[in-house]
Amino acid sequence: MTRGAKGIDTVLFDLDGTLTDPFVGITRSIQYALEKLGAPVPAAEELGWCIGPPLWESFAVLLASDGTPAVDKALLDRAVALYRERYTDVGLYENELIAGIAPLVEALTGAGLTLYVATSKPHAYAGKIVEHFGLMPQFRKVYGSELDGTRSAKTELIAHLLEQEARDSGSCVMIGDRKHDLIGAHANDKRAIGVTWGYGGYEELAAEHPALIARLPDEIRAWLSV
Repeated sequence: MTRGAKGIDTVLFDLDGTLTDPFVGITRSIQYALEKLGAPVPAAEELGWCIGPPLWESFAVLLASDGTPAVDKALLDRAVALYRERYTDVGLYENELIAGIAPLVEALTGAGLTLYVATSKPHAYAGKIVEHFGLMPQFRKVYGSELDGTRSAKTELIAHLLEQEARDSGSCVMIGDRKHDLIGAHANDKRAIGVTWGYGGYEELAAEHPALIARLPDEIRAWLSV
């Protein structure tokens, strides 16, 4: 197994905001669900923070009110179901590949590194997106949550991936645009790289002390000496 200059042989990529920009599909599907529920519908520009965290967490905030700080689980499940009603057929493909990602993943696999996708998005959707953009040949496997939300937390998901693939956490690095990616990596004794082209922002990423904060995909390639 090939190891890079920093002892890395395995690279985990987040999907939304890291490999692709899903802003249109996710925000429009959230708006659709809120409208169906008769809840206030924020402008799309106000929903960027929902990209990355599990849907249940985002809807818990969006559906909360001053008099109801805790949202009923049944309502959250209904919101997620309505979201998926639109997302499954339409929103899934309202998506764009991040510039520079295709050459990056090709360079990493060409150098002998093993790549995985590790996303809070259900793997049933994530696999279709990775395949849609022609990236599937570069990835050993796509790991995501279950439709019921199981393993939507990055800490749990990464632990599951490492166990299933029998990977040494010390030789892995997780790449993502939100703090959840970095927290999940560090909780599993993995190094992490934050990327600023997604939805977390520099300050959110810096607070988690990643090994690198990349502004361009080529900076990841340079860090890995590939």
